[in-house]
Amino acid sequence: MKPTLLVLAAGMGSRYGSLKQMDGLGPNNEAIIDYSIYDAIRAGFGKVVFVIRHSFADDFKATFNSDRFGGKIIVEYAYQELDYLPYGYTVPEGRVKPWGTNHAVMMGESLINEPFAVINSDDFYGQDAFKVLADYLTSIEGTKGNYCMVGYKLENTLSDFGGVSRGVCQADAEGNLTNVVEHFDIKRGEDGQVSHLLDGERFPLDAASAVSMNIWGFTPEYFQFSADMFKEFLDEQGSNLKSEFFIPYVVNTMIHNGDAKLKILKSDAKWFGVTFKEDRPFVVDKINELIAEGVYPSNLWK
Repeated sequence: MKPTLLVLAAGMGSRYGSLKQMDGLGPNNEAIIDYSIYDAIRAGFGKVVFVIRHSFADDFKATFNSDRFGGKIIVEYAYQELDYLPYGYTVPEGRVKPWGTNHAVMMGESLINEPFAVINSDDFYGQDAFKVLADYLTSIEGTKGNYCMVGYKLENTLSDFGGVSRGVCQADAEGNLTNVVEHFDIKRGEDGQVSHLLDGERFPLDAASAVSMNIWGFTPEYFQFSADMFKEFLDEQGSNLKSEFFIPYVVNTMIHNGDAKLKILKSDAKWFGVTFKEDRPFVVDKINELIAEGVYPSNLWK
C-alpha cells in the first residue's frame, strides 16, 4: 500500500498577510504545495489529505484537486476548527488561537489507514526529502511505533525578515530522536549568533543543530495516542488561551514513555519557506533556479 501525505494547510497566514498556501510562486502560478505534491507523486505517495478550514474551503478545493494533479494522486480533505474537540470539552471563552499542529494532524484520522507523512503547506522540502520519507514509510508498513522525521540544519532554515519557530532536536548514537524542544522567535543577530526568545530574554542556539521543519512520518496508531494526549493537554493547559498542542509534544511523550522510536532521516534536500511576505522573492528565485537545473519542469502540471 502506498503511503499518504497529510498536508497542514489550515493556517490563515497572519504574518504573511494572505493565504500563503495558495500563493502562486512558480512561473505558471504554482504554489509551494504544487511542488510538494509533484515530489510526493514521483516518490511513490498514493494519496494526499489536505487539512483546511471551512472559511476558505471552496477556493482551496477549486484550486487543489485531483484534476489539477492530472489524476496522479488521490485527493481528500479534512477540516480543522477551534471547536473540534473531544466529547465533553468546549472552547474556553476568549480562545481564538488554533489548537496547534498535532490537533491538525488528528483531523485526518478517518481518512488514513496506512503509514503517512505530515508536512506544512508553505514549506519547500525538496525532492530528496520525499524520497527518503516514502522509502522509510514503505519499509514500516504493518509495524507500530517506528516513526521518522527529516532533519534540517537550523542555520539553513532562518528568515532574514523576522523570527521563526523551530523544533530543535537531540539524537542518540543510532540517529534516533531523544528530544525535540520547540523554540520561538529564532533569528540571527548582527553578530551572527543565532538565538531564541524565552520569557522576554534571548538565549543562544547552536546554528548547526538539527531541527524539525514539521516533516514527519507516522503509522496510524499515532492518531489514538494523539487523542488520548489531547484530552490530558486540555485538562492541564486548555484554559491557557495561547497554549498549543504541537507535534513535538506528542512525539516527546511517546519516546519518553517507550511507545515509539523516531529515526532522524538524512537528506540532501534544501529547505526554504515563506514565513513573511518579504521571503517571497527569495523563494521565487530558488524555484526558478531548480527549474533551470532541470529538477522541475517550467510548467509543473502540463
